Amino acid sequence: MKNGIQPDPDKIFPISGIDTLTYIKPTIKNPNIIVGDFSYFADVDFEKHVTHHYGFNGDKLIIGKFCQIASGVEFVMNGCNHQMNAATTFPFYIFDGWNQQTPPMSEMPLKGDTIIGNDVWIGQNATILPGIHIGDGAIIGLNSVVGSDVAPYTIVAGNPAKEICKRFDNELIDMLLKLKWWDKSVEEIEKLIPVLTCSDLQKTKKLLIKRL
Repeated sequence: MKNGIQPDPDKIFPISGIDTLTYIKPTIKNPNIIVGDFSYFADVDFEKHVTHHYGFNGDKLIIGKFCQIASGVEFVMNGCNHQMNAATTFPFYIFDGWNQQTPPMSEMPLKGDTIIGNDVWIGQNATILPGIHIGDGAIIGLNSVVGSDVAPYTIVAGNPAKEICKRFDNELIDMLLKLKWWDKSVEEIEKLIPVLTCSDLQKTKKLLIKRL
C-alpha cells in the first residue's frame, strides 16, 4: 500500500492526475475480450485497438494480468482474413447485392483465439496478428508485427517479429513460471516486489529458491 491507497484493478485511471493511461479490464464491454487484473494500456478506449473482431467468428482476445501495452498497439482479429482457397479473395458475400452465400467456417482461414500471457510488455505501435500466443514475461519491440507464437520470457522485434534473445537463463525462467507471481494476492505481491525488481539476477535466484 502506497500513501494509504490500496491497488485497485477496477480503477480505470490508476495514476492520480493522469487520464491517458488506463487499466484495461474495467473498460471492456465486449464479452469476447477477456483481460486480467492490473494490465494497462498507455491510452484510452482499448477496444478501438482490437480490429476486425466480428461476433460471428467467435474468436476471443485473452490477455493475462500485469501486462503493459503501449499506445498504438493493435490486435488484428480473424475477421481480417479472406478466403484464400479459391480463385479470388474478394468477399462478395459481405456486400449488398452480390449473390454469394457466406462460406462455411471450415472454408475460412480462422486461426483461433489470440492469447497474451501475464507480465507481457508490448511496445508502441506493435501489431499482433490473429491466433497468436505470446508467453508469460515476453517483450515485443515497438513497431513489430507478430505473426508467430512467442515463447515465455523471450524478446522479439521486427517485421515479421523474430526472436532477439531470451530474457533470462532457463533456470530463472523455470523459477518464474513456477512462481506465477501474478496469480498471488496483492499482499503477497507487495512482499515479492523487492525480489521481482532486483537487478542482481543471481540474488533473485537465491531469494526465489527460498520461496519455491
